[in-house]
Amino acid sequence: MGILNLTPDSFYDGGKLTSETVILSQAEKMQNEGATFLDLGGYSSRPGADFVSETQELQRVLPVVELILKEFPEAILSIDTFRSNIAKHTIEIGAAIINDISAGSLDHKMFETIAQLQVPYIMMHMRGTPETMMQNTDYKELTKEIMFYFSEKIAKARSFGINDIIADLGFGFSKTTEQNFELLNELELFSMLDIPLLVGVSRKSMIHKTLAISAKEALNGSTALHAIAIQKGASILRVHDVKEAVETISLLQNLKSH
Repeated sequence: MGILNLTPDSFYDGGKLTSETVILSQAEKMQNEGATFLDLGGYSSRPGADFVSETQELQRVLPVVELILKEFPEAILSIDTFRSNIAKHTIEIGAAIINDISAGSLDHKMFETIAQLQVPYIMMHMRGTPETMMQNTDYKELTKEIMFYFSEKIAKARSFGINDIIADLGFGFSKTTEQNFELLNELELFSMLDIPLLVGVSRKSMIHKTLAISAKEALNGSTALHAIAIQKGASILRVHDVKEAVETISLLQNLKSH
């Protein structure tokens, strides 16, 4: 899953996609490099991110969905939003997946909306909001609490008639660097949820803080963790650098076939 951030303040590539030409060029590049889906977001969810109104988010995302699908009708677009109204509008014009960092917690109409739309739904673990999440990192038993969170969320989603569910453990969301590594180390335990796992560690602070480098220098570290995530059961990697991630997947698939 290739990341297309349509925000001025995302932690790594904020403000880069400023024109139709640049957006289409990046979308084409990611697809040529082997991205299965493109994930479009109009609300930065980095720690301490600024609040964005629903109107502003719609203005950022809707034209880009139309633009990409006009140029690349076969593209599978995922929309990174926690708002049901934005989910509804983007799916209606051709997006295919909703990626909700709050798993329905920040909009009580989200589950009902996804059930009506009948599209795949990525639900992530987070506490609080993007503005407050890093004040919510106190866990007694991290893995057990997150497992329980997903068990509840999946049961609720199923009760609404949502069929296609993907779990994202939320690396970097309401978790310290140490907790992120603990979670990655225990990733295979989440196969018990019996749904696909999405891992998003690309260029995140767990890499660049550990290595004392910048997010721009964190590609090699991202690749190392992607290899570990795949070996521990990840089904989808959400990445900034598609070519390198696809190469990692290809090498590991060859390894497994022998």
